[in-house]
Amino acid sequence: MSLTIIEAQDAIGTIVMNHLQKHNALSGALIAEITTALDSFRAQNIRAVVLRAPAGVKVWSAGHDVSELPEGGRDPLGWNDPLRVLVRAIQEFPAPVIALIEGGVWGGGCEVAMACDILVAAPGVTFAITPAKLGVPYNIGGILTLMNMIPLPVAKEMLFTAQPIPASQALNLGMINYIQPAEAIETFVHGLAAHIVANSPLSIAVMKEELRLLASAHAMTPELFERIQGLRRVVYDSTDYQEGLLAFREKRPPRFNGS
Repeated sequence: MSLTIIEAQDAIGTIVMNHLQKHNALSGALIAEITTALDSFRAQNIRAVVLRAPAGVKVWSAGHDVSELPEGGRDPLGWNDPLRVLVRAIQEFPAPVIALIEGGVWGGGCEVAMACDILVAAPGVTFAITPAKLGVPYNIGGILTLMNMIPLPVAKEMLFTAQPIPASQALNLGMINYIQPAEAIETFVHGLAAHIVANSPLSIAVMKEELRLLASAHAMTPELFERIQGLRRVVYDSTDYQEGLLAFREKRPPRFNGS
């Protein structure tokens, strides 16, 4: 059974994440369908992409599929992790990707949303970054994606507390572009996409790549990178990491002891 609904019309591609049984948790299978759709859209010269969930959902994405995280002993969010692959696919797609968001956006789903170029949210949307609840040390690429979209003090609050912020606050902080009523959001987003399609696709592709390169232009020495990776390895080799995964599966609050 397909986990997505893919449509293309008038140079606008739409990807509907449709694994509602798991609240669009970002499993390898769901991500593979999204990235395959992006590859197909690239071949079709699609000029704007809309990434969304079905209308009226309570959860846009529940984030990383925790059942697919490794038990321990290796990086749970490495270069080839499906979530990292999806974020890069969105950022490197040559046309703008618009996130049409209804419902809660949790964990890795928040990063996927922040990787999109334009974000339009319904009034009841909330954003939460939740790796601390699982004992997962977010990687540098994921942190950079968030820092490029979220003011640093707010990113710290979201990462450290794992508590959600509402769409109204996200709009005030510049994290999202618009808030639109649920009954009008689809029409509004497709209007934005139509404006994009009317412009030069080559010009937009170059400017998007320029923005991506400039946003990632943060100097880091090999020594500093290795130091950060070493700190992260301490976490995902810990009993706290095991406890975070076990508590999630048992649907109970984790009991972290810092070891």
